[in-house]
Amino acid sequence: MKFLFDDESFSFETLRAAGFTAYQGADLGEILVTARDITDGDEPSWHRAWKATAERVAAIGEGALASGHRVSAREALLRASNYYRTAEFYLRDAPATDPEVALLSRRSRETFVKAAALLDTPVESVAIPYEDTTLPGYLFLVDDSGAPRPTVIYTNGFDSTAEEAYFVIAAAALRRGYNVLAFDGPGQGAVLREQQLTFRPDWEAVTTPVVDYALSRPETDPARVALFGYSLGGCLVARAAAYEHRVAALILDDGVLDFGAAFERGMPAEVITWIAEGRDAQANAALAAAAAENTQVRWALRNGVWTLGAQSYADLVRRSRTYALEGHLGKIVAPALVLEAENDQFFEGQPRRVAEGLVNAPATLVTLSEAEGAGEHCHVGAFHRAHQVMFDWLDTTLAAS
Repeated sequence: MKFLFDDESFSFETLRAAGFTAYQGADLGEILVTARDITDGDEPSWHRAWKATAERVAAIGEGALASGHRVSAREALLRASNYYRTAEFYLRDAPATDPEVALLSRRSRETFVKAAALLDTPVESVAIPYEDTTLPGYLFLVDDSGAPRPTVIYTNGFDSTAEEAYFVIAAAALRRGYNVLAFDGPGQGAVLREQQLTFRPDWEAVTTPVVDYALSRPETDPARVALFGYSLGGCLVARAAAYEHRVAALILDDGVLDFGAAFERGMPAEVITWIAEGRDAQANAALAAAAAENTQVRWALRNGVWTLGAQSYADLVRRSRTYALEGHLGKIVAPALVLEAENDQFFEGQPRRVAEGLVNAPATLVTLSEAEGAGEHCHVGAFHRAHQVMFDWLDTTLAAS
């Protein structure tokens, strides 16, 4: 689905930002005027335009907050948080040390925290014990009664953040009586940017402490805990559920069987051979040439090197192969909803293979289509339709269990 840009990556990321309009995370006019100031495929102009919009909207929110206009402040600060995240997206030359990455990421969190304090439902910033540190996150509660409720635990994807969770799942969940616990794990959000912890494939080592924390809270009904995985999070959550059996349901949005296959898709056979043979210099040169020609390839390789802690593009491809569900799917026993996007440009065909591999768990595969506006990866731009499917299934599944 082309949206405002010919460049496939710019189109998708603009639709992603615009899709949060469903839950007050964007305004269509702001999306349109920002896009108008961006040169198609030009990453510096993307950064400048989105940062300018984020700062303008944040100033509106700060002014409204200072004047006591609670609703206006909340709405503007929610949008600013999304726009700051979007402004940072393509800054991947040296993200670990780039002060602009640190600034924009921090501003996305700061504006979200201020907005969250103004929501009509309680939100608590939390620190979840994990190994010798903690994972930052948010506990979104239906109310302040302390009553145990069904709770969804949100796992990020390859580039999403705990703040993004509000638009991706929490706002829809709260409307339906579900609490949501969202967190940044290794390789994600603040944990990557501030603690320099990169992804790990054995995600059960991350999820089990998070489930422990959720179950320690009186607001969590221990019989009705669901895991929700967003994008790459679909793979991570499935891997975790193979070994963490205290959860009652899984939602994989979308199903991801083999993360490494997304990198190798369309890669010349000789490059794959060079990587297998350890001929990294040749592979890196070929991948660098491909990156120079394609925005999506360039971003994915650079972001992958950073988030997976790789030493080079070839090293990234090798590391990405460990993020796969072969040998794990058969150990999952919780009912699972596997979502598929008709036009998924990253993981085409993988959701169906995930569903087929769930031989010991009730699996429901739902394909959302372009005709209903939901055919893009993770159904960006069609959250109301996607959430209808997710929560109608979850209501039924948890009631049956």
